[in-house]
Amino acid sequence: MDLLQIIVLALLQGVTEFLPISSAAHLILADKITDWPDQGLAFDIAVHMGSLGAVVAYYRQDCRHFAISAWGFARRQRYDANLDLLCKIVAATLPVVLCGFLLHDRIATDWRNELLVAATTLVFGLALWWADDRKGRRTLLNWRDAALIGLAQALALIPGTSRSGVTITVALLLGLSRATAARVAFLLAIPAIAGAALLASGKLPSDTSTRHLTDLALGAAIAGGSAYLCIGFFIRLLERTGLRPYAYYRVALGLALLLLTLL
Repeated sequence: MDLLQIIVLALLQGVTEFLPISSAAHLILADKITDWPDQGLAFDIAVHMGSLGAVVAYYRQDCRHFAISAWGFARRQRYDANLDLLCKIVAATLPVVLCGFLLHDRIATDWRNELLVAATTLVFGLALWWADDRKGRRTLLNWRDAALIGLAQALALIPGTSRSGVTITVALLLGLSRATAARVAFLLAIPAIAGAALLASGKLPSDTSTRHLTDLALGAAIAGGSAYLCIGFFIRLLERTGLRPYAYYRVALGLALLLLTLL
């Protein structure tokens, strides 16, 4: 990989992992307009770990409260609001873990289809557009919300759906506020990204750890830094701009990919 490929692909991962605009669609677009060689599984894992570090760093207070509450429960059986949210995040993660384990081979082969990615980018962009009109006000996640958002997150195993996009869409349709929907989506990203990276690491060649460490470290750093800035940018502008700009962008991207795929 040359330096330009490392920078562009790492930035794509960092920016698109948390904005509701589909990382798979952008990687296909990059492949369509460049002649770069495949970046390899090790690089994919490295940039995802960079994104994971970014979301953990941004929500470090939440993670700290989760750890304190879990420890408090283990010692004194004290169940508080932070532990309640943590339990709901864990429960909402179970569907994507189960589906990812059962469907991994199909996801990696049959579903890596350019036409499918274009269609899901377009369809779920329209769904995000529709959901943004709901303007919910609820700020507390209940167990029904956790179950439905967790099922929606499993849909993100279909390339082009966008994990953050579909979870935010369903959260809005359930009546949660934009800020709460985004927070839940980003907290759900922590176990989802960690689990996906762990699963993928089992397929690494035995000599990967000693090869191209500079490329991997640079990719992880760029993805992590851009993801951290992107989360902050998204959260700060969310109430002012809503989700319409992202929905418009997804629709345009989906149509462009359809044209590139069909021509």
